[in-house]
Amino acid sequence: MPTGARYLRYILFAFFTLACFYFYSSSSSGLQTRTGTLNEQSSLYPSGVQGITPKPTGGVPLPEADGIRVNATFVTLARNHDVWEIARSIRQVEDRFNRNYHYDWVFLNDQPFDDTFKKVTSALVSGNTKYGLIPKEHWSFPEWIDEKKAAQVRKEMSEKKIIYGDSISYRHMCRYESGFFFRHPLMLDYEWYWRVEPSIELFCDISEDPFKFMADNGKKYSFTLSLYEYEETIPTLWKSAKKFMSEHPEHIAEDNTMAFLSDDNGETYNRCHFWSNFEVGSLNWLRSPAYIDYFTSLDKDGGFFYERWGDAPVHSIAAALMLKKDEIHFFNNIAYYHVPFTHCPTGEKTRLDLKCHCNPSDNFDWKGYSCTSRFFDAVGMKKPEGYEDEK
Repeated sequence: MPTGARYLRYILFAFFTLACFYFYSSSSSGLQTRTGTLNEQSSLYPSGVQGITPKPTGGVPLPEADGIRVNATFVTLARNHDVWEIARSIRQVEDRFNRNYHYDWVFLNDQPFDDTFKKVTSALVSGNTKYGLIPKEHWSFPEWIDEKKAAQVRKEMSEKKIIYGDSISYRHMCRYESGFFFRHPLMLDYEWYWRVEPSIELFCDISEDPFKFMADNGKKYSFTLSLYEYEETIPTLWKSAKKFMSEHPEHIAEDNTMAFLSDDNGETYNRCHFWSNFEVGSLNWLRSPAYIDYFTSLDKDGGFFYERWGDAPVHSIAAALMLKKDEIHFFNNIAYYHVPFTHCPTGEKTRLDLKCHCNPSDNFDWKGYSCTSRFFDAVGMKKPEGYEDEK
């Protein structure tokens, strides 16, 4: 072989060897960096510790509409076995809204959250996740409740086939959502909340920050669905509410929405309520002396256990009595489903603009068992164009 050709072959072989060495070194360095990042991330999820899971730095930048987010959080009451149902809800909220805003999410449970729940939920939420244990005194029978009497009520309701009529845990949940979730230490860091439950669906993009909308427009409570409560679960709730009104007239707003609750100026309750599995609201209002006085009065009357008072009518009565008409907001543009009811935005242009995939014929708002039409009348609002076609 000619000497020149041999030297050329040696040079090519040396070049190939150096290239392979460089590629291997670069890959190893990258692998070490990536492994280090994963190890750092895993330290954010301490085993068996209830607390805060912050997000690693980087990722999607905060929205730049005006550079301002409000002090707000999502909040969910859930148990460990709800993990996959709440994962579905989180994905809905993140894909439709929070992936652009990165608000925190607080999870509350009467038992410690397990590692699976924390790992799954923290991986899905774009903001920080916080995990709180509910104090026993907030998830048990208060000392003034006659537990034998309460047990007899549950037995009678079970015989009558009243939904959740025989459930103790459901009653604890309703009482907790009515009077305690906003006082949990993790919630004290925030001024606004958005309640999210397992297995919900959002049908449209959410183009405007609901928290900021509420704050900027003087709103304190909001809803997407409203309906009539089961009469058998609240036979004396209005009696207790009327007692509170007579004892605390200073807490009743002059420009209130009594007409949403009553057809006879407050003599009787028509059972209308905002469906509280979706709420965006003011935590400062719930922590106000007025609301605390209201909840304390109802709690002492015992209806959470001697009947089956739900947090939805409890919140709704408070909002309608204590807030001004213009402090309650109906979110037509947040398309929402919680079994078995659907809120699909009224108005074709709204649905198209927000890329909705709900069927307007499924919209519950203007059907007979909904109270939303009554709300519009009570606050003097014009119903959205096209509502007649969805009755």
